[in-house]
Amino acid sequence: MATAASTIKVEIKRQSTPDAHATTEKFEIPYRPGMNITSLLGEIALNPVDVSGKPTTPITYDSNCLEEICGSCAMLINGKARMACSALVDKLTGPNKDQTITLAPLSKFPVVRDLSVDRSVLFENLKKVKAWVPIDGSYDLGAGPRQAPQIQEQRYPLSNCISCTICMEVCPQFNDVTNFVGAATIAQAKLFNMDPSGSVLKEERLRALAGDGGIQECGFAQNCVQACPKQLPLTEAISDMGRDVFIQQVKDLFAR
Repeated sequence: MATAASTIKVEIKRQSTPDAHATTEKFEIPYRPGMNITSLLGEIALNPVDVSGKPTTPITYDSNCLEEICGSCAMLINGKARMACSALVDKLTGPNKDQTITLAPLSKFPVVRDLSVDRSVLFENLKKVKAWVPIDGSYDLGAGPRQAPQIQEQRYPLSNCISCTICMEVCPQFNDVTNFVGAATIAQAKLFNMDPSGSVLKEERLRALAGDGGIQECGFAQNCVQACPKQLPLTEAISDMGRDVFIQQVKDLFAR
């Protein structure tokens, strides 16, 4: 029974600097019903002592909103990429609360320290596809153009992206060889291409996705849509953008 468990066993992959050798530390944390991984790491911070009683340092990790909105607390939990704030301890330790929880940083991004990684590649990719609405000044531009309800319904799910990079972590094509921009970037390109004001950069976005590491690198494994914590229609966005990229390439070919 859950109430019989006095402690939770945790193994955490640690790395003090980006170039340091990775080690694993074990902890036993007092059990409380309703704990998530973020609160578990907070317990270690309150008493940073490993399972052998040796003093250590608190675990470094990223966290902010605590409600699966900011996207910063993504990590590998029991080998699966997910958000620490929504990963409940009761569901990770088995019915008898005797299974060890393992925590590790996302594997496809440079480690900053412990569970914190550098995910700036996502934001560099978003810059490549100009994932924004262009504004040419700070003056009042008046009301924005109206959008049909059908377009709003298509755009809203894409706007829920929290930049957690889980889709990139689970993607077999996202690696140093392909330089694939990843599903999140492609979905945001679609989001802004459908925006009445953002569509002015549509052709530039499509040409960017036709370049190195672009949409042609997607193997359509569909890992991204299964792992996305916000249930974004990522494979649909990739399919639609693949069509639009091809059409743009044909247009550019005949425009020469």
